[in-house]
Amino acid sequence: MRRVSLDPSRLAGLAPTWRVEILPETPSTNAVCAERARSGEQAGLVITTEHQYAGRGRLDRVWEMPPRAALATSVLLRPDLPPARWPWLPLMTGVAVARTVGGKVKWPNDVLLGPALKKVCGILVERVETPDGPAAVIGMGINTSLTPEELPVPTATSLNIERGADVDRTALLAELLDSLSAAYTLLVDDPQRLATQYVELSATIGREVRAELPGGSALVGTATGIDEHGRLELADAAGQVTAVGAGDIVHLRPAR
Repeated sequence: MRRVSLDPSRLAGLAPTWRVEILPETPSTNAVCAERARSGEQAGLVITTEHQYAGRGRLDRVWEMPPRAALATSVLLRPDLPPARWPWLPLMTGVAVARTVGGKVKWPNDVLLGPALKKVCGILVERVETPDGPAAVIGMGINTSLTPEELPVPTATSLNIERGADVDRTALLAELLDSLSAAYTLLVDDPQRLATQYVELSATIGREVRAELPGGSALVGTATGIDEHGRLELADAAGQVTAVGAGDIVHLRPAR
């Protein structure tokens, strides 16, 4: 298995839409991207790294990968969107990643791959207040060449494990940014079409799930859809539908 460094010469052609910067290592690409946003950086900045050693996930979970074993990338956007559509940013990102790797989206912020639908990518979108208005920092961590022994949990996987072949991270990043551009255009111009694509790619819709809430309580029901605010709609045994947001839950698991 080869773990090759990213090739900046092959990413230069993505400008002017994307301006890609490759860091040898960093604690968190999201943190770097957020600081650049506060300093006035415009939309289109892409921060990626060969080694992220203190990446943050949802609920401030921290993770680390071996060098060149993952594609850790953060993108700066300055969305001109109504506040109600901002929660769709992580779902939009899930569509882009799933289309890139051939996976499925698990609400609210994971991409799953393979027959067992194991996690191959986590997504963290952060709203950053800046002098030029709010910015969105979109963080994506795709497991590219992790071996089974290096996986953080048994429910995770990598592209190498699922495909049985080395992964060209440079080509993967270029394809990912193309997919993100397409998904973002839909979010701005045709949100209903984006919602349709999300449902088609969903590994959550149609399943009976358990939404674990802060304090130990839980909601159990069938995931029936995603509302306009990006919330998951759960129907209980009586058919009553409750919408839950990503910030309302601790975990979303299969009900059985």
